Amino acid sequence: MTVPQTKFAVANDPQGSRLPRAPRPVYRIRDDGEAIDIAHRLAGNFKAGASERDRDRSLPWDEIEAYTESGLGAITIPRAHGGTGVSYETLAKVFEILCAADPALGQIPQNHFGVLALVHDIGTEEQKERVYGDVLAGCRIGNAGPERKTKLVNIATTRLEQQREGLFLSGERFYSTGSIFAHYIPTRAVDDEGRAVQVWAQRDVPGVTVIDDWNSFGQRTTASGTVTFDRVPIDPLLVFPVYAFVDKPGLAGPVSQIIQAAIDAGIARAALDDTLDFVREKARPWMDSGLERAVDDPTIIHEVGNLATNLHAAQEILYEAGRVLDSVAAEPVTAKSSGRASVAVAEAKILTTEIALEASEKLFDLAGSAATRGSHNLDRHWRNARVHTLHDPVRWKYHLIGNYELNGVLPARHQWN
Repeated sequence: MTVPQTKFAVANDPQGSRLPRAPRPVYRIRDDGEAIDIAHRLAGNFKAGASERDRDRSLPWDEIEAYTESGLGAITIPRAHGGTGVSYETLAKVFEILCAADPALGQIPQNHFGVLALVHDIGTEEQKERVYGDVLAGCRIGNAGPERKTKLVNIATTRLEQQREGLFLSGERFYSTGSIFAHYIPTRAVDDEGRAVQVWAQRDVPGVTVIDDWNSFGQRTTASGTVTFDRVPIDPLLVFPVYAFVDKPGLAGPVSQIIQAAIDAGIARAALDDTLDFVREKARPWMDSGLERAVDDPTIIHEVGNLATNLHAAQEILYEAGRVLDSVAAEPVTAKSSGRASVAVAEAKILTTEIALEASEKLFDLAGSAATRGSHNLDRHWRNARVHTLHDPVRWKYHLIGNYELNGVLPARHQWN
């Protein structure tokens, strides 16, 4: 493997907006089991401050550095390139574990893995060596998402232009989860010939501005706001011609989507856990029950059983989707196998969406009015679930599955499928 040559700045930029710490080589995780163990250890630390970070909208700078140092950001890099090469089932479990502790913090690396999947699908060997090497050296990857002012999310006015001095990127993007913490910010752009490309901008070069203007009521500390590019110099090696691979089957879309489903599963797990704790420790039985403890209320027991069953069903379909991705990835990916992966992940996305919303809403019904007090901040579970499950409309997952089963129509290939 070549030693990465990329250099990154340290400390604050002249405008006073914080830059990520310069990368440092990460711990090399040995296998899937160690990745799960590390996720659990990190989750224990992340959970302790999750409510306060949400309430104060305090960005998790220290926590994201601890995450990076742990080596979890390199777990999908193939072993041949120095990574762990974990299964997609393990990747889903890692995200679920972290997001049960703090789903906003857990969501921050989503784009990191999404674009690594794209590099795997369409990158040249030289590009893979560069990107994988930089990630192993401690680099984080963000994303500058869709534009705000276009009628469709897949329309881009961001331009990559060849000028005498080199390649330059200009435009403004939104939904840029993770970019404020990132060393690289990939984005979609249109080149001089009107073709779609993915372009990676270095976070600390002149012309890159990350604006923390994300003001949603949920997932409050993902910093998913605006990124502007003002004639940003671009390394030609970090331009990926996505236009040339429109018809090439791959797993970048299903990988991105299984991460979204895992985030929602984590939110559901956290909501159910807090429901159980509150009912055991604080809730009072309804006066007509004749009971002394809320935990003995047969209606509460029934609803907890229903929630637990729905959560376990969603988790198992999520893990099964991961195994489908693993089986598809083990062979050359075809249009048919890529479609099968998208369908499997769509099924998981439906169930994790439904249980995240159900568990975070049912919490208050079972725990009672005391659970609504601001000091508990338990509404964060519903706020997080409601915001994150809007990442892409689950109603279209039903359509995707139905059209596949009924008419044999393969899902469209893009990052939302």
